[in-house]
Amino acid sequence: MLKMDLEYNKGILFVRLDGYLNRNTTYKINNYLVPVLIKHKIKYLVYNFYNLYDIDEDGLDAILNTKYAIKTNRGLIYLCEVNELVNKKIHKLHIRKTENELSAFHVIEV
Repeated sequence: MLKMDLEYNKGILFVRLDGYLNRNTTYKINNYLVPVLIKHKIKYLVYNFYNLYDIDEDGLDAILNTKYAIKTNRGLIYLCEVNELVNKKIHKLHIRKTENELSAFHVIEV
């Protein structure tokens, strides 16, 4: 199961994931989040992985889909509050990381 909490603040979309991002839950990102990014031309996205317990290859692909959508909009994507287990799996995505949402907010400074 995966819960997704979205908050748009000063040009940045914060996406907080809670649960497991796997083959059974990636549709939430691929079918809902990516079209929103493209339709609204969102340039800045911050994923908060504090409550993301695990991710599989399909989940990694879903994160990459959002990365490509943000790049299409000439924007930036950041990850924050990544736990050790998830961090081992996402290192190959080459996505910038920050400590928390506030530090991401300051780095982006729209």
